[in-house]
Amino acid sequence: MPRPIAGDFGAFYQGYADLATGNSVAELLALHPASINAFIAAIPEEKANYAYATGKWTIKQLLQHLIDTERIFAYRALRISRKDATPLPGFDENHYAENAPVADRSLADLKEEYFLVRKTTDILLASFQEDQLAFIGNASGQACSLNALCFIIFGHHLHHINILKERYV
Repeated sequence: MPRPIAGDFGAFYQGYADLATGNSVAELLALHPASINAFIAAIPEEKANYAYATGKWTIKQLLQHLIDTERIFAYRALRISRKDATPLPGFDENHYAENAPVADRSLADLKEEYFLVRKTTDILLASFQEDQLAFIGNASGQACSLNALCFIIFGHHLHHINILKERYV
């Protein structure tokens, strides 16, 4: 199935979908996991509690955000792939960040969880058959195809890696 187009997902996610290079889910899986993981692996422990400005997330909080969001997006993908038409609610990422106890976790521990969650998502996405990618669900009050959600998942990581490159490391 080709890249998603406007209307396959809520406009809020356009920037994420645009960042994910490739023309199919198979290409996403071939192009992105290794470079995403390599970037995260290279973040030094001494930067773990760094925030580039007052009130901004630390690197540990940002990594926890990526873990949480990955789980939510993967759950959405699973539900849509199974033709579950139940509307899937949005979430407040700042509320999640405020309530995720990362202060007592090491960056190494968060990285390990991140890599495991990423790997399970990749396995899930690889399991989808071509016809499933056309399935439409409702996430955060917007219609979203399974295909588009796959692009959004990778684009979300790439968006935050760009922020990390520009402002953190």
